[in-house]
Amino acid sequence: MTPPDPTHVDPIRPDGSPAFRLMTVHAHPDDESSKGAATTARYVSEGHEVMVVTCTGGERGSILNPAMDRPEVLADIPGVRRAEMARAAEILGVQHRWLGFVDSGLPEGDPLPPLPEGCFALSDLDEGTAALVAVVREFRPHVIVTYDENGGYPHPDHIRCHEISVAAFDAAGDPDRYPGTGDPWQPLKLYYSHGFSRARVVAFHEALLARGLESPYAEWLANWPADRPDSATRVTTKVRCDEWFAVRDEALKAHATQIDPTSRWFFIPPEIQREVWPTEDYELVRSLVDSSIPEDDLFAGLTQPADVLRAG
Repeated sequence: MTPPDPTHVDPIRPDGSPAFRLMTVHAHPDDESSKGAATTARYVSEGHEVMVVTCTGGERGSILNPAMDRPEVLADIPGVRRAEMARAAEILGVQHRWLGFVDSGLPEGDPLPPLPEGCFALSDLDEGTAALVAVVREFRPHVIVTYDENGGYPHPDHIRCHEISVAAFDAAGDPDRYPGTGDPWQPLKLYYSHGFSRARVVAFHEALLARGLESPYAEWLANWPADRPDSATRVTTKVRCDEWFAVRDEALKAHATQIDPTSRWFFIPPEIQREVWPTEDYELVRSLVDSSIPEDDLFAGLTQPADVLRAG
């Protein structure tokens, strides 16, 4: 493990305890608000530092909110989505970096059309890894969160995001990898986020029906492939963050081209969300510190000042 940089001072929270740094790596603007946003808002409020990295500009995203289907928006989707991302980052209180790759879109049809030339999903793995390593070495996160090997769902950009995140976790601390991208820094924990498990959907569906309310999830559950494993079985870490669900929702709404405020994102009353599923859920896949499973904190095991941990 790379020795600590003696010129670097790790942040301290107001109560004198060490602050840690969390990096979340996402494919498109709006992913940071739909996956783990309440967790990031919680950690920011507690005095930790959080950086969101967005791999692409979302240039090929469709307009999913009818209210934003306007000529001036269609004329500059990249610019609009950058402005939406800036507003969401402000709401969450996070730092933000673009990696600068181009959205692959989500080709559909039979036969499936090819991905567009020059898109993120077709980019060289080394190029994407080097770009992310540079940001890791700049921000020096103790914990990185990304998607699982299926991308959370099999969007080509999400899968590529997973691939470069895992590669960067391993490479960032190696002084022989990617020279010229900053001083080596080894993150200590790597997580996959698991926000859309079947168990979670079922819990909300049943809670709504039990209260005599309409559920928007009946069709989704009816069409759930019987052979699809439930990601809930992989969860190791449940972070309680229901106090920050309102912040998450405001960040989601900031992505007005992508989020319809009348959609199922906001169908479940806040009190039911807090009662039925007050956590955001993760899978610990790599750790260089001791931490007992199950966890309730992404920083579990990071009980010493960060440079002491790094020197270990």
